[in-house]
Amino acid sequence: MVATTAVATMAYYGIQERLNAMEHALDKSHAEIERNTEFRILWPRGDLGSLPDDARQDMVLETMQSDVEELRKLEEEIHELTIRIGTMESLYNQESIND
Repeated sequence: MVATTAVATMAYYGIQERLNAMEHALDKSHAEIERNTEFRILWPRGDLGSLPDDARQDMVLETMQSDVEELRKLEEEIHELTIRIGTMESLYNQESIND
């Protein structure tokens, strides 16, 4: 009877320890899931900051955008100059024909 009580007591504490370990693992998993959910929501919004590579990429994009704007302005100027040159050639050709 003493042996049975000892075995039963050891089994009880073994089961209790196993339950405690599982509860602890569950709590850790729950905390990780909450942090992951927060990260998943806040990171795309930019609320958690950005990586240095993101900042570098943003700078490159801004530079490229300003370059494109400058190129568009140059394209407009070239178009205007082409029109003026065409008008001047047309006037020159008319003067040549009239002389």
